[in-house]
Amino acid sequence: MAQPPKEPIVAGLLLAAGGGRRLGGRPKALLEHRGRPLVEHAVRVLREGGCGPVHVVLGASADRVRERADLSGCVLVDNPEWEEGMGSSLRAGLESLAATAADAALVSLVDQPGIGAAAVARVRASYRSPDSLTAAAYGGERGHPVLFGAHRWKDIAASATGDRGARSYLKAHEGALSLVECGDVAQAYDIDTAEDLAHLE
Repeated sequence: MAQPPKEPIVAGLLLAAGGGRRLGGRPKALLEHRGRPLVEHAVRVLREGGCGPVHVVLGASADRVRERADLSGCVLVDNPEWEEGMGSSLRAGLESLAATAADAALVSLVDQPGIGAAAVARVRASYRSPDSLTAAAYGGERGHPVLFGAHRWKDIAASATGDRGARSYLKAHEGALSLVECGDVAQAYDIDTAEDLAHLE
């Protein structure tokens, strides 16, 4: 009898290393949301959206984040070069996933609490093969989360520099990129400035 197709392993990769420079140096992972550190909320969203294992890249105040946030069950990845920008965190996270059996990585950002499990599940469901390349879209504009099939990790890591993350890779591979509209289930704002803190509960 034919075996049913294996459920793909889509790991969650949470980039949570930012130092919150425009927030007066308050690490974004530790901003409070619903009474708990923002990083806990972001991990829960990945899990509820069907991702596992979950790897969390820490940078600014990593020791304090470990002390204050409940990240049990997550693989914590230190990025000593976090001040170089998001690219270094993406590289560190993909490197940590290379030793796993994951078929794809679903990458999310800690400072986007308006993106919940429904958007994560929608992007996760787009997985087709280790060559998959998908991003959430909001009104047709590319955003997060993004899904990278495992075959693409090496090239994405090689192109991830500064604060651009995977932007240059995605631009160069636009023809292969699938967009999944999520504007009806999520809001893609960032928590970057003091004004943005109004989004937190």
